Amino acid sequence: MSTTERPDLADSPGVRSSAPGALLRRLRGVPARRLRDPIIGLGFLLLALWLTLGLWSDPDTRTLALNPADQVLVEWFLSYGGRFWVGDFSLLSDRLNAPDGINMLTNAATVGLGVIFAPVTWLFGAATTFAVIMVVNLAGTAMGWYLLFSRTLGATPLAAIVGGFFCGFAPGMVSQANSHLHMTAQWLVPAMIWCVIALWRAAGESQLRAKRVIIVSVGFGLLVTVQVFIGEETLYLTAFTLVLVSLFFLAIQRPPARRIGRFALGLAIAVGVAVPLLAYPLWMQFRGPQSVPNGVFSPDYFVADLASFVAYSPLSLFGSAETARLSTGPAEYNTFLGWPLLILIMVLVVWLYQRPIVIPMFLTGLIMCWLSLGPMIVMDRRPTGLAGPYQLLKGIPVIDGALPLRFALVAIPLIAILLVFAIDEAWRSGNPWVRWSVPASIGLALLPILPVPLPTADRAPVPRFYAEGHWRQCADEGDVIVPVPLPTPPEPQPMRFAADQNAAFGMPEGFFIGPYGRGGRATIGTWKRPTSALLAEVAKTGELAEVTDQNRAQARLDLAKWGATCVVLTEHKHRAALQTTVEQLLGPGRVVSDAVIWPLR
Repeated sequence: MSTTERPDLADSPGVRSSAPGALLRRLRGVPARRLRDPIIGLGFLLLALWLTLGLWSDPDTRTLALNPADQVLVEWFLSYGGRFWVGDFSLLSDRLNAPDGINMLTNAATVGLGVIFAPVTWLFGAATTFAVIMVVNLAGTAMGWYLLFSRTLGATPLAAIVGGFFCGFAPGMVSQANSHLHMTAQWLVPAMIWCVIALWRAAGESQLRAKRVIIVSVGFGLLVTVQVFIGEETLYLTAFTLVLVSLFFLAIQRPPARRIGRFALGLAIAVGVAVPLLAYPLWMQFRGPQSVPNGVFSPDYFVADLASFVAYSPLSLFGSAETARLSTGPAEYNTFLGWPLLILIMVLVVWLYQRPIVIPMFLTGLIMCWLSLGPMIVMDRRPTGLAGPYQLLKGIPVIDGALPLRFALVAIPLIAILLVFAIDEAWRSGNPWVRWSVPASIGLALLPILPVPLPTADRAPVPRFYAEGHWRQCADEGDVIVPVPLPTPPEPQPMRFAADQNAAFGMPEGFFIGPYGRGGRATIGTWKRPTSALLAEVAKTGELAEVTDQNRAQARLDLAKWGATCVVLTEHKHRAALQTTVEQLLGPGRVVSDAVIWPLR
């Protein structure tokens, strides 16, 4: 018997065996399905890496060119979330907007992502964590849906791959990847859908398996709880969609009341698990300190343009920069599906309408896309004068806080499921023409909206004063440092300095959502105190300010109000003018590394 016929002999001492050859022999014994899933997951991962490639040369000095301000904000959130593991964390954080602080849940702060990826932040910094999560969100969402389609719905490999790809890399997902990590963190959604399917199937069995129902329901409740801290708006849209699909399904299919009751019991257990865990966080979000009574973004502005549905996203293969005008910003290309896919959807719905879930999904998708048009319908950026159905939701608490434009994101998984059904039906068909023409038609419809890499740009490195820890010469951990100029929503760059140090120190003002509008209504940022406004004007114009004794007295009051321990000036295009202004306010500063500092204690 040869050594190739006896792996044990080939691996024994004294017998040469190449590592690749041994690996191949082991792989031959692995079932194809066990190899297929990791390979597909690797493919999704490589695609996500390619789309974010512009950040990976140096995450600290690279930024998303289309939404850099939000990236700074999210990096700060991620750095602060990591403090959970050292016991220095609160849902009301004083590390920004000192001394009032910010409400983390009001700010969609992706607290859970910061907690989960804390080791990456500690080892490599918040900028790297941001890039890692971008990849994980896109690839993880695609893989999660792929597994749901293939293992739970029993779809063929091709159907599951196409469905997973669309869920993870549709134009809306790639667009939201421009710093909206809370919107692309959808990798738990397939698991939640699995729980719903498992409960429905269990409810239909002749003998209810109580233990299984309890386990699935408890798991469902825990998934909901975690998703609140990862991406609450995604959970909200998922719940809204499930309710609509369920109502349409029940109305059309009319299943037995006994099955509905069993299913409702499972859902009640899930709610019973989630509510106690979320009671305090939700109170904090909607009624706690620094909470807001309304959404900060106008539902009249953040609406889908009706013309955008047939257009191609600027971030798609066939897209162009000209179509960007059909959206409110580069992170909201949610409705750019293209006319070939829309036509295909209509054809597939007619073909597959006998499947019980197809019509409920189609009706739900129509309603959610209709809602995305907002209170007044816009066509090619021009008002049509026609009221949209969102007008009925306007002013309702919680719902009114959501951006109408994002309701259309729900269409992504609904379309993906339809594509899965179509490919699966065609692949199992005995008609060779159907078997090949349907996947080919789907491929042609998806070709124009294939994603392209996200645009990136350079950004300045974090000053050495912060990056090398020199800030500890004038402040302890938890103290307040006043950067010159202070961070604002349009210019939040100083928040990067704190994020680089894992939010170890606080600072006044900043980029966040807070209750600083009339009657405590929501605003982005807060009002400027006189000293902050003075420094902001110098930073903007480069012209020296006329500093009076009143300015000096006001500066002392403002610094005391902020609880500041140190004022710091690092590199700025108008550094000389800023330094002169601060010296006139506080006296001579001291040079430390690449900064000038004014210790206040």
